Amino acid sequence: MKETKKLHKVQMEILRVLMFRPEARFADLNVPEYSNDHFTFHIKRLIELGLVEKNENRKYQLTIKGKEFANRFDVENSEIELEKQAKIGVLVVCVRNEGNKKEYLIQKRLKQPYFGFHGFITGKAKWGETIEETAQRELEEESGLSAELKLLGVKHKMDYDNKGKILEDKYFFVFKASNPKGELKKTFDSGENIWLTKKEINQLPDLFDGVDESIEMVGQNKFVFKEDKYTVSKY
Repeated sequence: MKETKKLHKVQMEILRVLMFRPEARFADLNVPEYSNDHFTFHIKRLIELGLVEKNENRKYQLTIKGKEFANRFDVENSEIELEKQAKIGVLVVCVRNEGNKKEYLIQKRLKQPYFGFHGFITGKAKWGETIEETAQRELEEESGLSAELKLLGVKHKMDYDNKGKILEDKYFFVFKASNPKGELKKTFDSGENIWLTKKEINQLPDLFDGVDESIEMVGQNKFVFKEDKYTVSKY
């Protein structure tokens, strides 16, 4: 992927748009309204690099290679990580009691990769940030809530395609977030939030692997380490 380290600013802008939607028309990508010839050149370059393709609806979308690249893309700084390595982040299981029911805050992901999948709030640890600070920040940014946090485990999650190629390699510090306060953001830039019971969660389509395991982890009062490899059919 050496060529991708030298992507033009316009090409980065195209990838940024496609990160947050499953497909897009030419006009949806060319938000700055560059000349058609200029903009077409950059789309063709991304297609040549194997990062973007046209689908059966004649719209543009990220390829598998493009999704993997986009997942290493720093949206705020338009930079990519120079080396592949396992990512470090948090997974926050926010819990509340509604009457006699226990509900969990579930997020529908509206960002590539795994567009449309359901799971818990996750996020990468930032440089110089403690892991609890990461958990508080991600919870607040993505849900608008604050809560009492307790670290209850670490998950090493590796996702592979059906040919055995690794797609994702992540370490999650798993936090239980209790007694949430604030007004829930039902939607935000890259997702939707909803409170659901465990039974309702298990009925969701496109559920991330390991959700049941995360619920089990935060239900215990001991620190747990889990390490699993999954084969995924969608990415």
